[in-house]
Amino acid sequence: MKVTKADIVISAVKPAQYPEGNLPEIALAGRSNVGKSSFINKILNRKSLARISSKPGKTQTLNFFLINDIIHFVDVPGYGYAKVSKTEREAWGKMIETYFTTREQLKATVLVVDLRHEPTNDDVMMYNFLKHYEIPVIVVATKADKIPKGKWQKHLKVVKEALDIAEGDEIVLFSSETGLGKDEAWKAIYRFAGLGNNTTS
Repeated sequence: MKVTKADIVISAVKPAQYPEGNLPEIALAGRSNVGKSSFINKILNRKSLARISSKPGKTQTLNFFLINDIIHFVDVPGYGYAKVSKTEREAWGKMIETYFTTREQLKATVLVVDLRHEPTNDDVMMYNFLKHYEIPVIVVATKADKIPKGKWQKHLKVVKEALDIAEGDEIVLFSSETGLGKDEAWKAIYRFAGLGNNTTS
């Protein structure tokens, strides 16, 4: 999709703060420091719309981005970061669970994982959580540029098997460095959001 407008509209911690209206929403989830902000910035053709922090666990709110006035991206706090206090983790968990289980506008979740490594227990738990609530998932296996092309399929197989990806969900090979998989990611987002198939980048 040709992105002509991308703005953060609100950082929310409770349902009363969520944007009004019925625009479709795509959530973006992933382990802290997995490259989620880089993914967002790359597919939106922005350099720093989503903050890329050297300090994992910095995102503490649900950040709603309005894209071309037709769809919201919702960046949720990264998970699996040990240095965040138990109290903070529990508060984030409750905030995230409330969003995922009550938000009717949510059409699918992009789950960002690192192609170089087998998905962590936290990745598997997040995927299973989404499947428990019947939320469609687009698995984005990022950092493909760090692996020789000849080994991509081998690593993808590891990701698919570890997550036990359900029928109907998608997996996209991605690199925020080269733009690999950008069009494929948009196609999947459009399909789940019910926006047709305009993927011109």
